[in-house]
Amino acid sequence: MRCILGTKIAMTQIFREDGTVVPVTRVQAGPCVVTQIKTEKRDGVHAVQVGFGPQKAFRLTKPLKGHLKNLDTIKHMRDFRAPADHGLSRGDTFSVGIFSIGDRVQVVGVSKGKGFQGVVKRHGFHGSPASHGHKDQLRMPGSIGSADPARVFKGTRMGGHTGDQQVTVKNLEIVAIDEEKNELCIKGAIPGARHGVLMISTEEGSIDVAKKPEVEQPTSVQEEAPIENTPEAVPAPVEEEKAEEQAAV
Repeated sequence: MRCILGTKIAMTQIFREDGTVVPVTRVQAGPCVVTQIKTEKRDGVHAVQVGFGPQKAFRLTKPLKGHLKNLDTIKHMRDFRAPADHGLSRGDTFSVGIFSIGDRVQVVGVSKGKGFQGVVKRHGFHGSPASHGHKDQLRMPGSIGSADPARVFKGTRMGGHTGDQQVTVKNLEIVAIDEEKNELCIKGAIPGARHGVLMISTEEGSIDVAKKPEVEQPTSVQEEAPIENTPEAVPAPVEEEKAEEQAAV
């Protein structure tokens, strides 16, 4: 498993060697440091806590200072699920060099917050017809239930707070890597606003990890050779009957 923390810079485009244009998102990723190793026996899960970004010392609380003892001050810390034999230890550092061009990764970020929105923008409602008899009803949700239950069912789509939620996008391709600037160029759009914290990893669910098992083709069954009627294969009762017939003749 390979994982790293980063921040979203901006979107741009890259030209491949064959001239095709690829829309990419530039991500400032790493360098990161392992701040804690979690085990199932002690913490209930096998995970690696990764830290990213400098932080001013006076902004750290005393518990955080104790947690980051003998390490640099860190601003962002996130946990990544890892197998028991991941081989990492507290204090290890790594950068974008752990990835290679063409890797498939998943990116976890927080989507842009859009505040309170109505049903047309939040859920894609079409609204009412803009004709006579529909005054002030163009973007209204319409009826939300019948009179029989006399209540609103849970899960009814209404207006409300939109965005500002954790979003995971899988199967994204790394197009370019700049180890000097610690930047990754990932194909396509990535959730979140600029300077938002991103979790990039090759977790299960990516193409390069969760491959479909190969189906074994059934082997052809060889036809068995017919059994010849040799004297040894003839059962004993049949031989006795033939001897009796010859004696009678």
